[in-house]
Amino acid sequence: MKHRLINLLTALLFLAITPSSILAREWTKIESQSELKVAVKDNLRPLGFTDENGHLIGLEVDIARKLGEELLGTADAVKFLAVANKDRLQVVLEDETDIAIARVGITNSRSRIVAFSPYYYLDGTGIVTKNNEIQNIAGLNRSRIFVLNNSATIAVVHNKLPHATLIGVDSYQSALELLDTNQGDAFAGDRSVLTGWTQEYPDYKLLPERLSGEALAIVMPKGLQYKELRNKVNQAIADWKKSGWLKERIEYWGL
Repeated sequence: MKHRLINLLTALLFLAITPSSILAREWTKIESQSELKVAVKDNLRPLGFTDENGHLIGLEVDIARKLGEELLGTADAVKFLAVANKDRLQVVLEDETDIAIARVGITNSRSRIVAFSPYYYLDGTGIVTKNNEIQNIAGLNRSRIFVLNNSATIAVVHNKLPHATLIGVDSYQSALELLDTNQGDAFAGDRSVLTGWTQEYPDYKLLPERLSGEALAIVMPKGLQYKELRNKVNQAIADWKKSGWLKERIEYWGL
């Protein structure tokens, strides 16, 4: 009886510490069901957003549909799930989706729990302003720049513009409202997001400098059983870079 109890406790401990990604679908199941479940953003222009007709569009949506077309024969094989930032990794770990293409940057901490494809876009810190006299970051050295509270952007901007005054805000929308009332000179954030900002609000321009780099990649489950899925996704990205398709899509979306 004692040995049985120990075995039961051992099994329960194994289940508790085993990553939930072990439940993710292997490639053979994805292929047999002709369905690729992909997590994307639906409110992040121009990576993934909903247009005025209710259609999901953007660079990352194009990438997902291209994967469906090449891996399963049709873009219609892709089933989308819109996710919040906090859920981008979790939906893959918990088998809600097979992969995530949702503006996820490669980091060491994330790489411990999920696998990443080669990067499909090099993002980073950028700055927007509606002041026509400011043409580059040299014109901002003593300016008032909004940054998101507690973001990595703060250190980046402080390093590049040590004499600027940084003002914390809680959201991109808050920064927009403050800039519209001339309470600051510029806003620093993710270049991809700021590109969408300038597309939606043409009075603003994105300054040419990239202050830092962040490689965006597709999130996939770890484990040998998912190697075939990872290989197929990785090869697709390599082929798109070689053929120019990925570059064409990036330019199409103004990135």
